[in-house]
Amino acid sequence: MPLRFGDDPYVWACWLYYEEGRTQGDIADIMGISRATVNSYLADARSRGIVNISLEPARLSSLSIAQELKRHFGLADCLVVPSDDGSRPLIDRLGAAGAQATAKLLKSGDTLAVAWGRTVLAIAGNTSVPNLQDVTIVQATGGTRASFAYTPELCASALANAVNAKLINISAPAIVSNAGVRSALLEEPLIEEQFAALSRANKALFGISSLRPNSTIHTSGFFESVSIQDYLAKNAVGVVAGRFIDAQGQAVAGPLDERTIGISLDMLKDIDMRIAVAGGFDKVPAILAALRGGYVNVLITDAATGQGILNADGVTEFGQKHGQRARAENANHPPGHFRTHIKKFLNDPDNVVEEMLDGVISAHQSHIVPIKGSNRALVARTGPRAGKVGLVIGGGTGHEPCFLGYVGKGLADAVAVGNIFSSPPPGPILECARAASGGQGVLFVYGNYAGDVMNFEMAAEMAEDEEIRVRTVLTTDDIASSPVEDREGRRGVAGNFFVFKIAGAACDRGLGLADCEAVTRKANARTFTMGVALEPCSLPQTRRHNFEIGPDDIEIGMGIHGERGVVRDKMMSADEITDRVMDRIFAEMKAAAGDRVAVLINSFGATPLMELYILFRRVRQRLAAKEIQIEANWVGHYCTSLDMVGASISILHLDQELTELLHHPCDTAFLRVG
Repeated sequence: MPLRFGDDPYVWACWLYYEEGRTQGDIADIMGISRATVNSYLADARSRGIVNISLEPARLSSLSIAQELKRHFGLADCLVVPSDDGSRPLIDRLGAAGAQATAKLLKSGDTLAVAWGRTVLAIAGNTSVPNLQDVTIVQATGGTRASFAYTPELCASALANAVNAKLINISAPAIVSNAGVRSALLEEPLIEEQFAALSRANKALFGISSLRPNSTIHTSGFFESVSIQDYLAKNAVGVVAGRFIDAQGQAVAGPLDERTIGISLDMLKDIDMRIAVAGGFDKVPAILAALRGGYVNVLITDAATGQGILNADGVTEFGQKHGQRARAENANHPPGHFRTHIKKFLNDPDNVVEEMLDGVISAHQSHIVPIKGSNRALVARTGPRAGKVGLVIGGGTGHEPCFLGYVGKGLADAVAVGNIFSSPPPGPILECARAASGGQGVLFVYGNYAGDVMNFEMAAEMAEDEEIRVRTVLTTDDIASSPVEDREGRRGVAGNFFVFKIAGAACDRGLGLADCEAVTRKANARTFTMGVALEPCSLPQTRRHNFEIGPDDIEIGMGIHGERGVVRDKMMSADEITDRVMDRIFAEMKAAAGDRVAVLINSFGATPLMELYILFRRVRQRLAAKEIQIEANWVGHYCTSLDMVGASISILHLDQELTELLHHPCDTAFLRVG
């Protein structure tokens, strides 16, 4: 049975059947068991009292991931919903779990402070508690001008209606123009009364926002008058009830502090029960920060996110008693099987990037040259030309041959180069824009990471000041990093290869800036990637693994910055790993018989071609079984993570336009077509 169904299959079977409406045949396929076994689980669960119309929430808090989260962070309670095949939006599933928790935890006479967001509204939509008395729902922050359905006012109102409670709104905006306006509003008798009610709250319900470009905090209008860079520069990782926190959960001071009307972090921590409902791998840093800061004492999340939170805080084994774990940690390593450092071809580790770039320029001077003598900004010898849209790509080093290997005629015109796993600064990006500009504008294409977004946006603003038009496409092909409904929040990983190829061909063919942007967005939307790691990578400066993977474990859902995967599972065969990835891709790609695709089997750095070809063999078999034809394929090192042992599979779902652009000639140091 797959690891995602944990140590209580009765719970998972009941959740899928009663909460998600799956058939017994569907559940058998999802869980990898027989239909007869599913029927037995459901019957036994009802006879044992696990299920009585709906899943008993206490069972969700009894699972090993929930128990470890509760123990590790000192929580009052934790509910974990199972990770499934991705066919139902995660927000809907969290909303159902949050509604069950609300029904269990909310009591007559309570005053509940309610924040806003998509997850909070989903909870309200699933909640129905008709028999409560004297409950008060207080809006936790001021209102917003946003037009979406999950504003602070609507979230509080929907939950108040669901539990038949008295509603108290905050009659002021969440963000005002200046500190003086905030002070004046807070002195208004009506708003004073509303904040007095908020201060009496004994329970709070809220989501947790990441700082991804499509997160709730962005769409709520918080950055209409200030820049997110003010917070990213101070290492902010997330937002709780409109307040910014760093990785340790400390408040991050910024320009919005004196302009925000709503519950403060100190007020939140004074509330007895603080219920956070949040999930999705992109939110792991933000949720972990909220836990470290003590803003949460009841957590509702999904299994994959829960495991990601634990892994990120150094917990890699759980389900054992603490004493057993301590004894295992203190066990002696067998002689000859333990090494503290990884051997590498290095001189001075602090000069590794500059020395590598010197070698790159020397080896590939027929394709790329430094801009104004800087190896951090490279331009194609035969790429930029008058009357053509310029293409600029970029990112950190450690991914070679990405990004600098894809600069040349028919592909990228220039590349900005950062430190290992770090974004290039705005200066080199601007130099690339200048060098690539042919008078028809410049297209920026890069991965969806906070540092890249911040620096490329700054460079775009500076380029616009010089009358260089800039359009931007963020790559978001990593299907493991966020649920399908949050596609815009996903990471850009090895699928960059396909998106760069399509963008470069469109620019080289002379399409206008808007058309180049449109077809690049289409390529990104039709690219699906998922990675699996067998061993972690090691940084040159430390020559140590950046985390540990057990001898019988693998990490599923890897990014490209040496981070942990979304889920840790037991080692399995190459075909089983490929099937796990392809099942996820098929669930989103929706391809039909006769469709065509391009395939990339990419090594993370240390996986040999022998093993990559074994993976490709199975990918071809799975595609052929669906009568999907492979138009083109690449197998090898295309977007690596230093010396990580692992691989990713990327599929580009082609149409006629994308097929023509895929075959358009290009000539770079690492990719030649035609």
